[in-house]
Amino acid sequence: MKVAVIGTGYVGLTTGVCLAFVGHEVHCLDVNESKVNALRAGQIPIFEPQLEDLLDAAKGRLHFTSKYEDAIPDAEVIFIAVGTPSLPDGQPDLQYLRSASESLGKYLSASFTVVVNKSTVPIGSGNWVGALIRESQKAAGLHTDFAVASNPEFLREGSAIFDSLYPDRIVIGADQGKALETLYRLYRPVIDQTFPAPAFCPRREGFSAVPLVSTDLASAELIKYAANAFLATKISFINEIGLLAGRVGADIQHIARGMGLDSRIGNRFLSAGLGWGGSCFAKDTAALSATAKEYGLGMGIVEAARQVNFAMREKVIERLLDILKIIKGRNIAVLGLAFKPNTDDLRDAPAIDIIRRLQSRGVIVHAHDPIAMERFRIEHPDLASVLCDTAEEAMRESDAVVLATEWNEYRELDWAMLGDVVRQKNVLDTRWTLDADSLRRVGWNLIRLP
Repeated sequence: MKVAVIGTGYVGLTTGVCLAFVGHEVHCLDVNESKVNALRAGQIPIFEPQLEDLLDAAKGRLHFTSKYEDAIPDAEVIFIAVGTPSLPDGQPDLQYLRSASESLGKYLSASFTVVVNKSTVPIGSGNWVGALIRESQKAAGLHTDFAVASNPEFLREGSAIFDSLYPDRIVIGADQGKALETLYRLYRPVIDQTFPAPAFCPRREGFSAVPLVSTDLASAELIKYAANAFLATKISFINEIGLLAGRVGADIQHIARGMGLDSRIGNRFLSAGLGWGGSCFAKDTAALSATAKEYGLGMGIVEAARQVNFAMREKVIERLLDILKIIKGRNIAVLGLAFKPNTDDLRDAPAIDIIRRLQSRGVIVHAHDPIAMERFRIEHPDLASVLCDTAEEAMRESDAVVLATEWNEYRELDWAMLGDVVRQKNVLDTRWTLDADSLRRVGWNLIRLP
């Protein structure tokens, strides 16, 4: 099928590359011409494991452009995968969605086109996008048959290729049966797993089919918000239990295991620690609460999950005060900047919030990340002076080390040797990733969060 993808960020680029790999002809469109030129040259603007390999495998069916007139005409399916950042009131900023909808409407020419909201958008956005496209067509003197659908993404950055090729489920929502049939045809190679698995991302044994959830437009839009809000709540719940466990002398890891072995609960997203960041959970929980308010409803559980999560960042400061008593003028090393390992995504990364809080208290901060530092320099130029080329350099003469992102590189550090470069052997492991016995044997004072 002929496919267009508007937006080449984490979601758009992964979606386009994977659809091309399974056999479709894909045009990826981005208004940033320098980004398009880089992609044409095989340079990927984000860090995502295996994406470069898959792009190379799919390049015969994959095209990059900055012009709507190159990508939109004749496309049977058009994905809108643009950013929807949060506004101060929690509602998502839909300016990029509006621009994409109005722009594509001028170039629709296929006999029937499905326009798919891949971006996470508020309930009702499908109707709004449809209205924008119709107005755009009217202004251009066009009238073509199209339908708007919702196909929310459930990708985990760091394993986005695996999640795209072998998903837990595919959700499609539309109010026209013809649109649902089109999307079924589009995803059939993935649903039936008929494509050859790439050697660098093998299919797990016994995996032969993907469940398809076919529903109406509003339900598909709400499924995405509900799923993310539930996962965010699960993380916040175990952190709240972790705070109580610390007070009563219980082991939160044993508690999480005891809970997770219950098949009704499951062990995923029960890792106590610093909590969630990234582009999805904070934005989607805020949007869900804001939407509920429009309908006179409260989202008490979701709001509580948000409060618990963001409070964990202040708990880092409290733990450092417990250790050092006075932190003004101290040297603190922060290891890890990305919101999670195996990505360079810094959106709502807890480490950045922590660095700013420490600096506001007069702390001298040095930081390191194995992948995300170049993006950090671009997105947070006012903080660029904290960056160090190596973890050792960041830790030199430090009074405490805060491990904020669980990169494997930090597990494998020579902590015995590093004990000779710090001023005090204090490490706050906010991700429960370091081996406590090993560190304590070489003299480190290991503290964990919560």
